[in-house]
Amino acid sequence: MRWARHAVPAAVTALAAIAARDLLQREHALRRNFPLLGRARYLLESIGPELRQYIVAGNDEERPFTRDQRRWVYASAKRQNNYFGFGTDNDIEHTAGYPIIKHRTFGRAVPASTPTAGHEVRLPCAKVLGGARDRARAFRPESVVTISGMSFGSLSGPAVEALNRGAAIAGCLHNTGEGGLSRYHRNGGELILQIGTAYFGCRDDRGRFDLARLKDVVAGAPVRALEIKLSQGAKPSLGGLLPAAKVSAEIAAARGIPVGQDCVSPSRHAEFADCDSLLDWVELLAAETGLPVGIKSAVGDLEFWTELTDLMRDTGRGVDFVTIDGGEGGTGAAPLIFTDSVSLPFQLGFARIYPIFAERDLHEQVVFIGSGKLGLPDNAVVAYALGCDMLAVGREAMLAIGCIQAQKCHADTCPTGVATQNAWLTRGLDPASKAVRAAHYVKTLRRDLVKVAEACGVEHPGLIDPDSVEILGGRTSATPLREVYGYRPGWGLPSTADQKAIVELMATEAPQGGSAPPSPTAQR
Repeated sequence: MRWARHAVPAAVTALAAIAARDLLQREHALRRNFPLLGRARYLLESIGPELRQYIVAGNDEERPFTRDQRRWVYASAKRQNNYFGFGTDNDIEHTAGYPIIKHRTFGRAVPASTPTAGHEVRLPCAKVLGGARDRARAFRPESVVTISGMSFGSLSGPAVEALNRGAAIAGCLHNTGEGGLSRYHRNGGELILQIGTAYFGCRDDRGRFDLARLKDVVAGAPVRALEIKLSQGAKPSLGGLLPAAKVSAEIAAARGIPVGQDCVSPSRHAEFADCDSLLDWVELLAAETGLPVGIKSAVGDLEFWTELTDLMRDTGRGVDFVTIDGGEGGTGAAPLIFTDSVSLPFQLGFARIYPIFAERDLHEQVVFIGSGKLGLPDNAVVAYALGCDMLAVGREAMLAIGCIQAQKCHADTCPTGVATQNAWLTRGLDPASKAVRAAHYVKTLRRDLVKVAEACGVEHPGLIDPDSVEILGGRTSATPLREVYGYRPGWGLPSTADQKAIVELMATEAPQGGSAPPSPTAQR
């Protein structure tokens, strides 16, 4: 106990010194007025998100993902029981804007009843990517669910590797993000190569786009499509900064930048300055690589989309796919005003863009990809009803590989090693085991989409039309989704030929369920 006799006076002396410093400092009035006690307030404030997350908040109160939503992702990723008991705890009757999916008593599709039905379904896209424009390397994506663009640098190397391995297991596409194609992207998953404003991975020593380097990258990896990033929902029209401390040799190699220097992404592209030159560049990339080429954008001003579609209709040039990112989408770091208030949320934004294409008879020629909290079945079904052909999941995929929504992405202190470059933290993330979880999550999401589609009487989620969803206006009213967004009959669906093709494909991918043979009475 001799140590205790010395420890207690030492602790008292240390506390007295801290109290004296608080009394004398002039930066914080609370600590000056309440020494020591004031520090407790700042400590509680700093761990407030964790306290609310685990102790205070209800199942549906947390944001951006509620406890129930995270629980569904975690259970799906671990292939545990992701069912919920005792009915919904959502306040359906009093929540305006709540979507209700309308099941059919009789329909073409008959859901299989076994709990594991649909787990291994590939669920291919209803459209051929690049097919409408006869791209040399057009293809039908095997999965309507893709992993969204999250760059190496924003995510750790092990996290990117886990996602890519998971994509390979699940048979879905993995978007590289704008940070270039790293060695972590080369673990079997097929890729969509995203090209951002800084042209990382396909730029010369002066930061200019380099077509030859792009072709080298495409030739050396399983790249299936190119995505030109114009903007993203969480920070539209805003460039990015990767601080010098984070620019390791690996990140520098993937991006084609100097080691240990601030890495700045411009807010605009240098290769084009209007819709006309954008389409010229799209056609150049498609001709030189043979790949389908698309654009990713948040939705704000609609003049861009009107001009783009007018040129597509009148000139024959065009994009093969359009990724619409909602303002509720995530990012590693952005100013609060941008994450909260700049760009339209997904449903409203997409429902304004789709009609612009449809009014010019272009909607059947373009693959529409939705992004922005669509990795949850209810949000996904609404997206398909509005006309999406595919979904890109980002933060939900992060949750599947271990993210706990600590919201430390911008601080490089992610405790689970997902969104940090800290070597000590990333060592805790095992890519091999997390890859399996990522794959389970994607497969479970596809399974639920197939089940809901069959409940709506169709074989594929891309065949769910806007009349299959109603939006509640409160306790006593509901409006069909078609009326909410002013869709015309036939909008929101693929072409007749694509519908026929996908029904035939799904006949082998997801065999229909059924009942026992009818009784003699029913046969009479």
